[in-house]
Amino acid sequence: MPTKQNVMPVAGVLSGALVWGLIWYPYRVLQNIGVSGAMSTMITYLLAMLCGAIMFPRVWRETPKLGWWGLSLILGAGWANFGYVLAMLHGEVMRVLLLFYLAPLWTILFSYWLLGERLNRYGYLIIALSLGGALIMLWEPQLGWPLPQNLSEWIGLSAGMGFAFSNVVSRRAAHLSVEAKSFSLWLGTTALTLPFLLWQGGIGGRLVAIDAQSWLILMLVGMTLCATSFAVQYGVTHLSANRAVVLFLFELVVAAVSSYALVDEALGLREWLGAALIASASLLSGKLHMAEEEKPKNNCPQITQISTD
Repeated sequence: MPTKQNVMPVAGVLSGALVWGLIWYPYRVLQNIGVSGAMSTMITYLLAMLCGAIMFPRVWRETPKLGWWGLSLILGAGWANFGYVLAMLHGEVMRVLLLFYLAPLWTILFSYWLLGERLNRYGYLIIALSLGGALIMLWEPQLGWPLPQNLSEWIGLSAGMGFAFSNVVSRRAAHLSVEAKSFSLWLGTTALTLPFLLWQGGIGGRLVAIDAQSWLILMLVGMTLCATSFAVQYGVTHLSANRAVVLFLFELVVAAVSSYALVDEALGLREWLGAALIASASLLSGKLHMAEEEKPKNNCPQITQISTD
């Protein structure tokens, strides 16, 4: 029977998939009313960082302990979030999502190199179902094979690599609390976005031009990111990297449904079939979890559980 210890990490990761399957819409609304993707990304993650620093003051005590793994998490998560927003706003949404969600392939490599994790038969079946569902949902024959065709798509692919890397590093950085990991995510996204805005120039004028309605949207998105980031970091800390990235694929289902509901993009039989495969992979990930609990513990490095006090 599922326990709170097992359910909470899965719920945390799925909450991230839900939010990221919907968050493209407020960013697109903001862009349409004059707030660029880079500007809205910096502001929302800065607000999330300030909110988190107030709610979890322990992050200030842990800052000197970040080390190389903490720095790696800052850079990997920062590029994953910033690159995701840029690619989704300026590229073809579903094609960018496909390239971004090649992340399970990168996760297999990163988790092998950094964690010593190896997939069992359930793991390979889960990856096959997930990627098969993504290809069925998103591949358009007239566009050719799912390889980057422009800058936005290359950004989406590289953001997916950053996403996979940050999930693996989050589990590897056992010396950091969930709060510190969440703070690293917000800090990294803000830190990578600011130089881009300074390079564009006119940042002061663009900030002054943001109206009250836009600020309200930005604040709501920032608070949502703060809560979701904490839930996701709790999830990826207590789940294997391969299982977490499969659960994140549920975002494709959410994105497909939300694009139909919010902007009238039709959802055909092919999309529903792909969504069913991805959902099946998410459910099957429970088998991967049970298999990991049953195998001998001396075959792989031990990861210390993180306290969330």
